[in-house]
Amino acid sequence: MERFIMKIRKSELSDLPAMEALYAAAREFMREMGNPDQWGTVHPPAAQLISDIEQGRSYLCLDEGKAVGCFYFGPGPDPAYLMIEGGSWLSDSPYWVVHRVAAAGRRGVGTFCLRYCMERANYIRIDTHEQNLPMQRMLLKNGFSRRGIIHLANGDERVAFEWLAGMAQ
Repeated sequence: MERFIMKIRKSELSDLPAMEALYAAAREFMREMGNPDQWGTVHPPAAQLISDIEQGRSYLCLDEGKAVGCFYFGPGPDPAYLMIEGGSWLSDSPYWVVHRVAAAGRRGVGTFCLRYCMERANYIRIDTHEQNLPMQRMLLKNGFSRRGIIHLANGDERVAFEWLAGMAQ
């Protein structure tokens, strides 16, 4: 069994090229897995990544010093989560959000990043595209429950998931 020698730290502006490469690899992976629409060819834009870094909400996962994953992790509320269709949230308590998860290079990076967040927050919400089946499987495997459909600011639908510490999902 492979042993992970990974760590997570806050991203810095100097990490931007590595992060852009991770997102490019993630977009290619999504296309190969039948999900060409979620991030298209340019999402997330560099301006978004810079904003995430400047807010201290961007994280980089390193494996023996090499960037293998990145994600956004910050406190809610998230406007997209105000309304949910076809379901409901487990709680109205304050929550944290995880967005823009990208992992490349080895299996288990996404789970490592999620567990980092789960160790730091008792309540997490996250969403993904209906066609992003690998992400949905990873979320379910890690104790998240599918809650319904939310709409992004541009109107696009996403499948919403949440994890609440101590709750049977």
